[in-house]
Amino acid sequence: MTTQTARHPEGITRVALLGDPTKSLGSLSEPECRRVIAALDLAEENQLPVEWFALSSGAKIAMDSGTENLDWVAAALKRIVEFTQDGGEINIVIAGITVGGQPYWNAEATMLMHTKGILVMTPDSAMVLTGKQSLDFSGGVSAEDNFGIGGYDRVMGPNGQAQYWAPSMRSACEILIRHYDYTYVVPGEAGPRRAGTDDPKDRDVSAFPHPLDGGDFRTVGEIFSATHNPDRKKPFDIRTVMRAVADSDHPVLERWAGMADAETSVVQDARIGGHSVTLIGIESKSVTRRGFPPADGPDAYTSGTLFPQSSKKTARAINAASGNRPVVVLANLSGFDGSPESMRKLQLEYGAEIGRAIVNFEGPIVFTVISRYHGGAFVVFSKALNPNMTVLALEGSFASVLGGAPAAAVVFSGEVNKRTAADPRVAGLQDRANAAPAAERAALHAELAEVTASVRAEKLSEVATEFDRIHSIQRAVEVGSVDEIISVAQLRPAIIDAVERGQGR
Repeated sequence: MTTQTARHPEGITRVALLGDPTKSLGSLSEPECRRVIAALDLAEENQLPVEWFALSSGAKIAMDSGTENLDWVAAALKRIVEFTQDGGEINIVIAGITVGGQPYWNAEATMLMHTKGILVMTPDSAMVLTGKQSLDFSGGVSAEDNFGIGGYDRVMGPNGQAQYWAPSMRSACEILIRHYDYTYVVPGEAGPRRAGTDDPKDRDVSAFPHPLDGGDFRTVGEIFSATHNPDRKKPFDIRTVMRAVADSDHPVLERWAGMADAETSVVQDARIGGHSVTLIGIESKSVTRRGFPPADGPDAYTSGTLFPQSSKKTARAINAASGNRPVVVLANLSGFDGSPESMRKLQLEYGAEIGRAIVNFEGPIVFTVISRYHGGAFVVFSKALNPNMTVLALEGSFASVLGGAPAAAVVFSGEVNKRTAADPRVAGLQDRANAAPAAERAALHAELAEVTASVRAEKLSEVATEFDRIHSIQRAVEVGSVDEIISVAQLRPAIIDAVERGQGR
């Protein structure tokens, strides 16, 4: 199947697979599975993506056939695994109700960490392992209908297994074409074609407007200003910064927009300098949680922090772009959330997946520190993981093992206590309390406790400031953790240059 576009006048060619509801509701036995396997063979031979309009009632149930149908479903499953592990791309549109084997095919094709394809759902679509009637009859737990079991709104969108929602089949096809605009590689070419753009490479993003409901800043430049945000701790809207950096004359396509509990990572396909890139931003304002948060987790998703699902989303995005297009990360990243809830929900596993994705990534990675960069997040995005990674940092940003405030409170608490005790206000009051008659000591000790707390807060701030001053972004450049410090005016041109250098390598 071939579709002509402005970028590809000769046509975007792919292999099409379509479930047929007029044939036993698309049930699966040997002929259907052989056809699926043949389609993947054809796509692999011609280096083409597969476009699958999936509709199926699962393995065929009949009086004259049985478990052999399940074996054929498994044979097709094996071929999907082989195809995707070799870098093949399968894009799926759920065209109706899919049951049993088809949802597992969909999962192997688009939902695992290594897969590159997308899965689009419409209001008429659902993925269920067992249909509602069968669940009810067997005494299982079901919902009011199949959409409640495996539709987009309540299940597949929030869990991230469906990557896009479309209001109609026509809209789903439009999403596919937009996806190909960023990802399609003509056989024999090195990567997605570069687009023309009238957006100047050296455009200064400073004047780009920032919505006041997203923070205290009127423009992107104020976010990174020493006057307006010297400590780089004030909240701001990361999508605004991402839009400021991307080409203004090309739309962006946000992936996993409906994924619940993953809001602190934003993933977009975009153009920067005409180059197709996966653009990842770390949300830099607090995100309100849905429902009632558990007692062992945060009340809100804090800015600059990766939580389990946002870590998973980030790793999947990096893997999906590997070998196809560069990844650009705009990072205000204080680290991973370490609450009991996050640890229980596989924070270690998903955080580690980011590190593995960076190690295995084929192509340029441009990691740009725009505010803060600390802790375990530093490790999984370290330059040491991939030689084709460029790390840029905006002037005034911070990079260290731990932020100054927690370092002062925990690591250097002894130094803080020492300075507090030596302060004349505390030492003098302590001497007075020691020398005072017994009747006056209680009042003096109460005053001493109050003064000590106040002075200790000052010393905490003092040590934190010293730590941040020592572990500046300049030091990170000196030790090789960061390649270059840039101004806000240089943000867009420096990223474009880094992408082009990486593609040259």
